[in-house]
Amino acid sequence: MSKVKVGVVGYGVIGQRLADGVVRQGDMELVGIADVAPTLALRALAEKGMPYKLYCANPDNIPQMEAAGIPVTGTADDLLDQVDIVLDATSAGVGRKNKEIYQKRGLKAVFQGGEKNDVADVFFHGYANYEKGLGKDYLKLTSCNTTGLIRAVDCLDRLVGIERVVVTIVRRSADPGDTHRGVVDLALVEPVPNHQAKDLMLIMPHIEATGLLVHVPTTHGHIISILATPKKSISKEEVLAAFNAHPRIRVVRITDGFNSNTALFRYARDLGNPRGDMYEIAVFEETITFSGNNIFFTISVPQEAVVTPETMDAIRASLMMQATREEAVAMTNKYLGLK
Repeated sequence: MSKVKVGVVGYGVIGQRLADGVVRQGDMELVGIADVAPTLALRALAEKGMPYKLYCANPDNIPQMEAAGIPVTGTADDLLDQVDIVLDATSAGVGRKNKEIYQKRGLKAVFQGGEKNDVADVFFHGYANYEKGLGKDYLKLTSCNTTGLIRAVDCLDRLVGIERVVVTIVRRSADPGDTHRGVVDLALVEPVPNHQAKDLMLIMPHIEATGLLVHVPTTHGHIISILATPKKSISKEEVLAAFNAHPRIRVVRITDGFNSNTALFRYARDLGNPRGDMYEIAVFEETITFSGNNIFFTISVPQEAVVTPETMDAIRASLMMQATREEAVAMTNKYLGLK
């Protein structure tokens, strides 16, 4: 079977990871990436020998890129001529404008969490609502926080059913090097409910959700505490076994040294993962407990890479590469090396 041809538009924090993710999928081909200017990410790509073909989204900037030593294969139009689907990882609002181009070409596209939900036919999560994305032209991923939150809640929901969740999110204020955010020496509180709780209900409408979000001046990973009400009784051992069996969840122990977001980031680097990326969310084992019948636990979400697996799922759904969630996520997990 021939590989599906994928293009990544926007080679920033998320776009870099999506390009790497596509390359690892044995049934997909990364035709190339598109961006507008000689960013540090593109300079680094050139210094590594330009493993991905670059297409310039603004032809006027081609001389500037080439002057910076970044080889350019062609224009973004040239890239779009060759692909079956686009992963749009541009800044919020740009994807909506790009959609008009994709529509004129009859191209399918997957948008990231920064875009408004109405940019797409389906608000998508690979585990929670894969079948809703089958054959759809435009899918939009949940945000990094929501992706990790839904993974954990969906895991328990499929085991015993979940009625409602209450979440508290300690959110990193910016990505590494993203200095314009300016959140320094404060914990910034947002009104309840946070958008992640509302987005969870859009993906999983049978669950009632609410939550608090606090921005803190860190750059690696979000911490989310979750109080989930199950439909039937479950033991801590069963909860732990379910998390351990999930390919996109890594159970870690505080007593082993996994006591912070930075410990997880450092461990990913020690594993040799590019950029310290980790596709799995982490559940801190010692935080799994009960309040009455309610399950309480805490997760860490590595914001830079966590949406990569679900984006690969979205390609599979849109192009109907696999008809069921079980088949699709199994293929994605296999190629990404997830357990």
